[in-house]
Amino acid sequence: MNALSPAVGESVLQCRGLGFDIRDARLLHEIDLDIRRGETLGLVGPNGSGKSTLLKLLCGVRAPSRGDIHLHGQRLKTLSRRTVAQTLAVVEQQADTLDAISVFDAVALGRTPWLSALSPWSAEDDGIVDQALRDVDAAHLRNRSWRSLSGGERQRVHIARALAQRPQILLLDEPTNHLDIQHQLSILHVVQALPVTTVIALHDLNQALTCDRLAVLEKGRLVALGNPLEVLTAQRLLETFGVHAHYLTDPFDGAQILRLRSS
Repeated sequence: MNALSPAVGESVLQCRGLGFDIRDARLLHEIDLDIRRGETLGLVGPNGSGKSTLLKLLCGVRAPSRGDIHLHGQRLKTLSRRTVAQTLAVVEQQADTLDAISVFDAVALGRTPWLSALSPWSAEDDGIVDQALRDVDAAHLRNRSWRSLSGGERQRVHIARALAQRPQILLLDEPTNHLDIQHQLSILHVVQALPVTTVIALHDLNQALTCDRLAVLEKGRLVALGNPLEVLTAQRLLETFGVHAHYLTDPFDGAQILRLRSS
């Protein structure tokens, strides 16, 4: 069982008045956000809108300049790194891992928060690592050297390492950036099928439509939050992204698809 256990229906991750500055530059402006247990919340916005910065604050990699973050009702800054890591996992855009290790060992790093003198590595940990590799279609890479992997393969292994943490909350910063289309769709399917709360920054707005809710960021401000089809209106897409848009209906399954044109 994870270190923090949420009650059914509560906000598992919450921020109030969250802001972040670097010198004279204000990167985030007083963001209020409640992330619900079990949902997939997509973060979308133009480059430089604050998506990566917000994720870094939510996982404790950076400290906010203003405001507060609560993880299952407790202030994030009062919790130990171990407790946070047993509850929350993050996949960064440009993550890296020591070169001289195997893929299995790289993913096994995800088990670190759960190991101690009283709880050493066991066959259960082996099974969790192997399952994480299978989940991202990387079991065949198990014995490969990290340095021999392509960029896309490394990204899948990073996601596997996060899954090996067995988190309640998973934060992903544009996890499909280095993947071919087949593995983009596969990873998104895997992530959305997990019994966890997920916050995922995405560039592809059609992929974002599959999220439960979307938070739209613009110049460090939260400008829209809600159901994807209600949030990504033609007016919002023009104002925030500078593109004209309309929806098409996929005859295969009736899904709504965005058709975008430059302004």
